[in-house]
Amino acid sequence: MKVALVHDYLGEFGGAERVLEVLAEMFPEAPIYTAFFRKGETYERFKNRDIRVSWAHHIPFFSTKLHSPLRFLAPLIWESFDFKGFDLVISSASWYITKGILTGPETTHISYIHTPPRYLYGFETSIDWQKYWPLRLYARVVNHFLREYDFAAAQRPDVLIANSENTRRRIKKFYRRDAEVIYPPVELPKSDLRFTIYDLRRYFLIVSRVVGGKGLELAVKACTELGLPLKVVGEPAGWSGEMKRLKKLAGHKVEFLGYVSDKELLNLYSGAKAFLATARDEDFGMTVVEAQLCGAPVIAYRGGGYLETIIEGKTGVFFDEYSAEGLKEALKRFTNYDLRFKNQAIQEQARKFSKERFIKEIKEVIETVLHTPYTSIKV
Repeated sequence: MKVALVHDYLGEFGGAERVLEVLAEMFPEAPIYTAFFRKGETYERFKNRDIRVSWAHHIPFFSTKLHSPLRFLAPLIWESFDFKGFDLVISSASWYITKGILTGPETTHISYIHTPPRYLYGFETSIDWQKYWPLRLYARVVNHFLREYDFAAAQRPDVLIANSENTRRRIKKFYRRDAEVIYPPVELPKSDLRFTIYDLRRYFLIVSRVVGGKGLELAVKACTELGLPLKVVGEPAGWSGEMKRLKKLAGHKVEFLGYVSDKELLNLYSGAKAFLATARDEDFGMTVVEAQLCGAPVIAYRGGGYLETIIEGKTGVFFDEYSAEGLKEALKRFTNYDLRFKNQAIQEQARKFSKERFIKEIKEVIETVLHTPYTSIKV
């Protein structure tokens, strides 16, 4: 069986790229089609694969500065690829409308949707572009046509898969199509997992791209005002000036660690008193599950994908008022009964989102849509 994988672009490494990693492991011979790549951690993880970039990759500065302003090129980018001769194409679709690829009747297209593009449907994005009137005017025109294209593109795949119930509801609302939910694969190296005695866990932790729309300001303000130690893991992305803004708000107990290796990240998860999840409407939230795999409870806003991964009072606590004050109240409440949280119960919840489950469920979808057993996948 000849298989191809399609992904928005290879730039920052996040949840969508972890899904792509597992799909690439499932299909070791499959080429990866992508709009463009940037040299860095993500590219290094895939550099030994057959990466096929679009013509837009070769436009000067497109991969670094122009891909977002020139997003109206997305239809031309995806429709320029030729998938003749492939039996199966699996697209990993998010903000760059990857599902718009064209496949013939002999090719089955399964689209794994992380979210409909947030900027097209009024969700918070990494940059508050609406406050700049020239961008607002430009986006109003461009996004009108891209919304129409996004809807048309969503009708092309044979099967839609959502990464959460939250995303499934968005797909139903915006695309008027049903989707099956298969949660992303969340895995950490078992040989490196360790659990710090709870009394020795000393700090609160955030792992996120340092951009707008993630609620990082809430965490920095709340921990600074309460005098609580906070470690922030992650780098800025794109045009965002969020890091500079957050550092101005941060007290002396807030540390910005930037990029850390997977081993360092495991140590940070394992030493955290609690993980803070502060996005208003997260699509799924893989870092929340990673933290729970290391036995760290979560303090999260009651919304989005967090509602599907956290059990209140057992693996974490929620806050309802989306503000620094709301988070401060949750931090105080957490401190009052944090010893109720047990590593074993937290880890059991996280195992529901395992890599093995993801692979099994993806295989089942492939077998169903192709109407034949598919047992030749090498994992």
